[in-house]
Amino acid sequence: MKFSECTISFLEKRFGLLETDGLESLSDWLSIDSVISEFQNQSLIFHQKELKFNIWNWNEQELSLHFIGPIISLSEFSTNAFNIFAQRNLTGIIDDLELSGKPDGIIAKGRREPEVPYFCFQEYKKELDPDGHPLPQVLGAMLVGQSLNNVNQPMYGCYVIGKMWTFVVLEGKNYGTSESFDSTSDEIFIIFKILLNLKKIVEKLTA
Repeated sequence: MKFSECTISFLEKRFGLLETDGLESLSDWLSIDSVISEFQNQSLIFHQKELKFNIWNWNEQELSLHFIGPIISLSEFSTNAFNIFAQRNLTGIIDDLELSGKPDGIIAKGRREPEVPYFCFQEYKKELDPDGHPLPQVLGAMLVGQSLNNVNQPMYGCYVIGKMWTFVVLEGKNYGTSESFDSTSDEIFIIFKILLNLKKIVEKLTA
């Protein structure tokens, strides 16, 4: 089954997932105290200006190329221990069902090829795709990432619809989502701090 074929109802029924308010691992992720440097601050302002000017004109690839990619790159996820990868095949068998697809982005152990995923990312352009919502796609990818980990740890994720960013955590059978943050407002700094927080979490996992 492809990630794009997944629905929330299917994932919850097939794998026993439960949407959980107040998931501690999500709260912990959002509350880490990361500091934005002056260079990063000015870069965010620059890229946000480009986003505001183009948000209703860009297609999905342009949004990714000119805004989402630079913001994630600014978080410096490229290291010898882990890296950010795009459109890499991700496949796993969960409860005798094969789930597969190519997430828009994953952060995984490994420098040249993804080995163990820690974070999955899915984006949609301006509105919902007529075929569905990005949440079940990212959850499907997170389930596969969970199956590929040898230790019991939360899986992290994010989906973007136009200017809105929402963060997701899957812990065991429980998942939770954050409020949505508007990247055209001052919330861009919250979004970026959450990405910096994620880097700190992944650094601990790969230490």
